[in-house]
Amino acid sequence: MNEISPKMNRSIIAIIDTGYGSYDYERNVFESNGFTLKIFQGKKQDHEARLAFANEAVGILVRGTQMDAFFLSKLPNLKAIVRYGVGFDNIDLKAAQQYGIRVANVQGYANESVSDHAIALLFSCARLLHLGQKELQLKCGVPPSRDVMELADKTLGIVGLGRIGGTLCRKSQSLFSRIIAADPYIPAERFNQMGAVSCNLETLLSESDAISLHCNLTDETRGLINKHAFKRMKKQPILVNTSRGAVIEPEPLLDALQRNIIHSAGIDVYPEEPPGDDLKPLLSHPRVIATGHYAWYSPQSIQTLQKRAAHNMLSLLRGDPVADELTVEGEHKKNNH
Repeated sequence: MNEISPKMNRSIIAIIDTGYGSYDYERNVFESNGFTLKIFQGKKQDHEARLAFANEAVGILVRGTQMDAFFLSKLPNLKAIVRYGVGFDNIDLKAAQQYGIRVANVQGYANESVSDHAIALLFSCARLLHLGQKELQLKCGVPPSRDVMELADKTLGIVGLGRIGGTLCRKSQSLFSRIIAADPYIPAERFNQMGAVSCNLETLLSESDAISLHCNLTDETRGLINKHAFKRMKKQPILVNTSRGAVIEPEPLLDALQRNIIHSAGIDVYPEEPPGDDLKPLLSHPRVIATGHYAWYSPQSIQTLQKRAAHNMLSLLRGDPVADELTVEGEHKKNNH
């Protein structure tokens, strides 16, 4: 590893989005390598204060703060950004490249927890557990609907066969009779290794009894599941989203539920978080199970997340290669896959 430049000595690394119980690990890593860690304690909505707080930082750790071209232009010392999480849609990668700022996220830290959550939503939707609970006193012994679903003879479609989608695929082998997956960026051998049949999105939508989304949010995937996608769904599938909220267009989703185009929906992520009043009709639909964007969480995953984020930051500032570093196209370095 390269040595920390003398100019970096006692430079500031700023955490501008808080929410974890402790930052002792990050503090120990950074301060033992000559950096000073600062943690923003202001109001979540105070974007201006956050920008002023990070003004002198050479490194920033971020969760949801929008780091657009304007934000980045006001940070003259910034050399590296690490996002706590697998997404990157709140960071302008082109602007970061323009200003010579290296960017990384943290891949692979929540493969188990997110795939567990997706399976929990699949089962909950299939068995309509929330409806059964609501009607427990009045209809004990009676199923909440005639279309409670068994999964053993069904086809699962996975959109995105990366780390999390692949983990879900592995766990689902004994739950479904067939697994198909759509991911144009994954080599054919991975489908074989995972036990999934490769197909395009249109085929997946038409042949799946349950669909689970595991793709990053990019220009290509924004609104991927729209009114045209719902028209291709022939088998009234369960739809589960633990990826990014904006991958599904909310109005067509509500319409599909109201017209029984889909069986039910399990949602953990939303176009805006927390979801606003405009989503109340969707979230109150009886065939929707909604959770609060915590599919990623477990004590193990959060520990891994914070450790990997700290070491990614240190490596970026040292000029070392980082497997989780992002390119302008929103992809990870090809030589690290």
